[in-house]
This record gives sequence, C-alpha cells and structure tokens, in this order.
Amino acid sequence: MLRGNRHVAGWQGASLVAITYVYFLIFAQFAFLKRLSSLGVEGAQLKIVMAAMAIGGILLSLLAPRLNVWSQPNARLRIGLCTSAAAAFLSLLSFGSVAALAESFLIGAGLGLLTVTLVTHLRQWTGSRNPLLLVGLGTGAGYFACNFPPLFTSSPGTQGVVAGLLCLVGVGVSFSVSASTAEEAETERRPTYSFFRVLGCFAALVWLDSAAFFIIQNTPALKAGTWEGSLHLWANGGLHFAAALASVWLLRRKGLSLVLSAAFVALGVACLLLLDPSHAAFASVIYPIGVSLYSVALVAYPSLLAPAASAAERGRMAGWIYAIAGWLGSAMGIGMGQNLGHVPPVFVLGAGCVVLLPWVVKTVRGRQREMVATAVVLLAAFCVEHFVVAVQIPSQLNEVERGRQVYISEGCINCHSQYVRPNTADVLMWGPSESIEDLRREHPPLIGNRRQGPDLAEVGGRRSPLWLRAHFFDPHEVSGGSIMPSYAYLFLDRRGNDLVAYIESLQGSGTVEHVAAERDWHLSASSMAAANAGEGERLYERHCATCHNVNGSTRLIWQANFKRLPPDLRVGPFYYLPPYGPAALRIDRLAQITKFGVAGTDMPGHEYLPDSEIASISLWLTQSNAQLSQNR
Repeated sequence: MLRGNRHVAGWQGASLVAITYVYFLIFAQFAFLKRLSSLGVEGAQLKIVMAAMAIGGILLSLLAPRLNVWSQPNARLRIGLCTSAAAAFLSLLSFGSVAALAESFLIGAGLGLLTVTLVTHLRQWTGSRNPLLLVGLGTGAGYFACNFPPLFTSSPGTQGVVAGLLCLVGVGVSFSVSASTAEEAETERRPTYSFFRVLGCFAALVWLDSAAFFIIQNTPALKAGTWEGSLHLWANGGLHFAAALASVWLLRRKGLSLVLSAAFVALGVACLLLLDPSHAAFASVIYPIGVSLYSVALVAYPSLLAPAASAAERGRMAGWIYAIAGWLGSAMGIGMGQNLGHVPPVFVLGAGCVVLLPWVVKTVRGRQREMVATAVVLLAAFCVEHFVVAVQIPSQLNEVERGRQVYISEGCINCHSQYVRPNTADVLMWGPSESIEDLRREHPPLIGNRRQGPDLAEVGGRRSPLWLRAHFFDPHEVSGGSIMPSYAYLFLDRRGNDLVAYIESLQGSGTVEHVAAERDWHLSASSMAAANAGEGERLYERHCATCHNVNGSTRLIWQANFKRLPPDLRVGPFYYLPPYGPAALRIDRLAQITKFGVAGTDMPGHEYLPDSEIASISLWLTQSNAQLSQNR
C-alpha cells in the first residue's frame, strides 16, 4: 500500500512542477505583460508595475521558509496556488495603475510562496521513487505546454484563464499526498557543492535566459526566425522536453557542475548568435536546450542535489536562490534586453567565468597533459585560420553587399521603400526615379510594399555617413518625432558600418541633375504668406537645435566627427547665404537649404516637411539673426 502511495505522489509532484512552470512562463512573463499593454500601461509606468512583481516574489521567497501561520507544507502550497489563481482571474478585469501595482505584487507573492514551498518539500509530492526523473518530466511537460501553439498564440485573457484553472487543478492534486512519503523526505544526502557558487551560476543562467527571451520576443526579425509559426513552436516544445530528460540523465551520471556548464554553453552561444538575425534559426535550437538543462536543476537542487539535512536549511537555500537568481536575475536580464537590445559579449564572458571557471580549474588540475595538448591544437588552429586561410581566401562579400544583407535581415523594407514613383512629388523630394530594367537586376528587389519613413532609393546623395550613423544611434533626436527604433546595437560589430556603407551607396547617375532641380525650387507666395515666425521657432527646436544649438545633443556627441561643426544659426554665420540682399531672397535661399540640405556636407534636408513649415523656420531664423545683428 505504501508503494502505491509513493507512485501516486510521484505523479502529483510532476504535475505540480509542470503547473508552476506554465503559470510563470505563459501568464506572469507573457500574458500579463500583454494585458498591461492593452490597458495602456507602458514605459516607465510598466517598469514600476513589474518591479512590484519582483518585490512580491523576493519578499515571499525569503519569508516562505519562516512562515509559521501554515505549519504544513501542503497548506502553504495551496495558499500559493490559490493566490496565483486569484491573480490570474483578476487580470481579466479592467484596472488602473494603482490596481496594476497590487495585481503585479499579488502575482509575485503567490509565485514566491508557491515555488519555494514546492522545491523545499519536493519529496513530499514526488516520493522517493525516481524523484529526479519526475522533476524532469514535470519541467519538460511545463515547457512543452507553454509552446503548445493553440495556447502560445491565444489571447492574454485565454492564457490567464488557463493559468488560473491549472492552479486550481494543482490545489486538487495536492489533497492526496501520503503522510508516509512526507516522513521519508529527509533521508537522502548528496555530494557537496559550494552554495554561493551554485547561487552565482543560477543567477548568471537566469539572467542570460531572461535577456534572450525578451530580445527575441521584442525583435521581429529574431522572433520570426525562432518561435513564430506552429512548426517552430512544436520544435521548441520537443527540444525543451528532450533537454529536460537529458538534464536528468546528466545530473545522475555526471553531476550538477557539468549540467550548469552545458546550460551556460548553450545559452551563451545562443545570445551571441542573436547578435545577427541571420543566425536566429540556429539560436532557436540551442536556446531551449540551455533553458531546460538548468531549469530541472533549479527545481531539484534544494531537495535532491544540495547537502542540506533539514527542511529549514533547504527552505533557506531555496528562498535565496529564487529571490536572487530567480527574481533579481530575471529582472536584470529583462532590463538588459530593454535598454541594450542585445546581450554584450563581455557579459557572456563574465557569466562564463562564474559558471565554467571552477569546473575548468578542477579539470585542468586532474588532466594537465590533455589540457596542454588541447591548447596547442587550438593555438595551431587559430594561426591557420588567421594567418593562412585568411590570406588565401578573400572575403566573398564587400561591406556594401554585407550591408544589404543587414538591411534585409533587420526588416528595413517594412518601413522604407526604394522606388521613387515617376512623375510625382517623390521625384523632387527623394531623387530621380529608377527604370524598371534597373529594378529587375536587383536580387532580390527592395522596392518595398509601403512607406512609413522616407524613400531610400537615392538617400546616398542626400545624407552623409555621419548623419546616417547618428540617426541609427538615436533616430528621435536626429529626426524630430521619428518613430524609428534605435539600431545602436548594430555598431557593436561590423553590421552597423556595413549598413551605413550600403545606404550611402544608394545613389544613381541622376544625383547631379537632382541637385540642380533642388536649387531651382523656390518658396511659393502662398507658403510665404502662411509662414509664422513663432511656429518656426518651435519647429527649429524640434528639427534643427540638436545640431545647431551650442548644447545640442547630436552636436555634443558627434562634434569630433563633423566635416565642419554646424554653426549656431541663432547668431550665425550663415555659410551658404549671400551676405547681403533683400530679406525675401535670403529667406528663399535659407528655405532651399532647410528643405534639401547641402550636398557634400553633413547638413541633411527636411524634405518631408510641408513648404509652409519650411517657410516658417526660414522666416524665424532670418528675423532672429537680424535682431541679433541690430543689438550688436
């Protein structure tokens, strides 16, 4: 009879692990964020709301082992499950910012109590018969369920309902635990590992995992290559499940150190591959492997792998691991994804030192001759690669060709066209049109299917390399009101410079004629009549001050790179204006420069502004400059 109870309790444990993972991944990290976005909670407000979740999770993770109100682990587990279920159902309601904070804190608190209680008293629900295998099955099943296409692609409301119902199922599952099983939870001891080393390893792995997840989810080019589409999702789910079972085998045969090291290698390589969207398919294979490898150990460590002899010790370890590695590590990873848009290679190196260095040192001490031979082979391979192969085999693509690949992989075609429509206002704004024969020679043609930003067919004749680089770093600052995101991360490797080289190459044989057409353009009488100096000052601050004010942001950042430092237009001098002449003539010439820029310099045009706004800027600058001259 006792053996039967153990068997039932074991599958209870696997179910509870799977339910916890589904709730955390599909609801707390996914559906709840979408729900907040639909309610207009974004930007700084969103960060505050998510910080409340982290605070709740950290607080209850640390307090769970010390709570004496519910002395029985089953009672604490049910409270955690019920709290989590309530939070999931409450998310279906409409709420304001204050309620969002409370809801977020409730999610974190419920999860903190649930996770720490579950892993501290894990054997109470898995029993003593293959507990590690059951943890692996529960982890694999949880990740597989999260990648189940109908669930992954459903609405946030549906995902919240599913998560809440699963928590209630968990409450029911927890009611049939054998008391005998609970008494045997203290019997097994495991090899000793430094707790602080394990804590550091888990923190580094969760950080990498969370950063990679956020970057993929919020980068369309990466998301398309990883988990968009049913085929990708089924594959991810299968990889997660297989890796979870592989983690069980490795933990039994090779130990915790090798599992954490293997998880780091998979996650670290995936993060480096994500620097280039063209490698997203390969990253999508090794990322879920790394996640499931360490996730099994994260659940199993306090009860099954750590040397703790008492429930109190296991609880304290679990509390610190989930507070520091789980919540803080996850928050830092998401913050890295939000602020940088990539995982810096130097951070991957630092995480590798935390995870791999002790294992490497131990290996080197035991196998010095083998390590010396390996080092010699690697050094020889490096020399062959860099001094023989690199000389004999030239690069197949030049920077412009590589830049074109970056343009395609980053999805620039979704917002920018490369086709100037003939016999329209496009010709004056963007440059001479290209013939159909020329377009057909491109492989693939990049004419685009819509235009949310300027046409780029002849942009190389309108923008300097410096302007392009500054624009990629901070589009909103360089082009006032731009909705284009920053692509500064491309300049961490050669992709940024390659993209600039490609865009600078986009100019045809008609550039000279187009410059002449720009000079033949003049303000119309109606545009001049509609000009307003007050409006011109506002437009100047939005579109021009970043370079032409002494403390302008772009001017300060890039001042060493300008061909000639932009003048302070409020005081002059105006390099390209006649020194004397009628005010109307100076305004007209200033309008030409404002609208089309100055060829061969870093001064861009503002072709997309209406002529009336161009006239207003020119009028204000002329009046402001004249007034300063009189005051002198």
